[in-house]
Amino acid sequence: MASSSSDSRILCASFNQDNSCFAIGTKDGFRLFDAQSGRLRYERAIGAFSIVEMLFSTSLIAIVGAGEQPSLSPRRLCLFNFITGSALRELNFLTTILAVRINRKRLIVVLQEKTYIYDINSLAILDTIDTVPNNKGLCAFSPNSEACYLALPASTTKGSALVYNALELQSLCQIDAHRSPLAAVVFSSNGMYLATASEQGTIIRVHIVSQATKSYSLRRGSYPSTIYSLSFGPSADLPDILVATSLSGSLHAFSLGPIIEQRSRRPNKLLGSMIPEPINDAFESSYHHVVHNVSIAGIKSYVTISSTDKVQSTSLNSTIRSNVYIITGDGHFYNYTLNITSSNELSCNLQSEFNLIDTVVEDLS
Repeated sequence: MASSSSDSRILCASFNQDNSCFAIGTKDGFRLFDAQSGRLRYERAIGAFSIVEMLFSTSLIAIVGAGEQPSLSPRRLCLFNFITGSALRELNFLTTILAVRINRKRLIVVLQEKTYIYDINSLAILDTIDTVPNNKGLCAFSPNSEACYLALPASTTKGSALVYNALELQSLCQIDAHRSPLAAVVFSSNGMYLATASEQGTIIRVHIVSQATKSYSLRRGSYPSTIYSLSFGPSADLPDILVATSLSGSLHAFSLGPIIEQRSRRPNKLLGSMIPEPINDAFESSYHHVVHNVSIAGIKSYVTISSTDKVQSTSLNSTIRSNVYIITGDGHFYNYTLNITSSNELSCNLQSEFNLIDTVVEDLS
């Protein structure tokens, strides 16, 4: 996920698959952090990087240069062991690498009109997917090695997503999610759900991957706004919460449990895109919460939910408590706690914040 803001001090940012760590790329190099403590685990200052991706908490990272130095070509992917400080393997391509995703089984490399799938262990190329022009390198990849799904834009004129099974190397389905082109996509941690937002940014939709026509519509607002980032709460089944950050600097939180529970009580209603949009969106809007000014408006942000717990206060009342991490393009990290009660009330508390650029590596000797 490369940042496009002219005011950005960060060229890219990404969380690892279990949200315990994150990486940033800058014009000077790249840095790896522990998300909970904010401790800088590793840094390498050798030039600009446009992509830095971690594989869980292992020593393996995938890095791509921003092209500002001859040795850091944007067409070369380096698999790097940051413990030993050595390059393990390099892969070269004919055009700029726009995105890289990894899990324990697969390595995904996204170019403008092609996406390559590799075996993460042998680095044997398994498949090549020809895509529509994907100038932003938009993609989503499930961290789950069993539900190993990849989502890519399927159209340049509308918000359609191709869902591909990267384990079995076959197309799973195409989801026609929005009328305008896609701006953000993300899978749930179990790979069962896919969230999408279009360039219009007024509606976010949650799709059941196994049932491409079944979706839930969530209204973010009535006016257009760019959705920078989406994240589901970690869950073995249905995530309790979905969050989004937008151009306005706001954090949007949606309670998914009540939405799907109430929808399931309407057995005679058609679902997803088959429901007239105004009716569908009006139904879901009551479970939408907004936290304003979590970041500076216009600065790109990256969000993830690190953990979600259900806290039982009384026999009748409970609270969904989520830890939300936000990285901003101007070089800051924020850790928020969101509490949504069973009566649908929200509270938000900032737990910690720190500057990602000025942090120094601790001397642990």
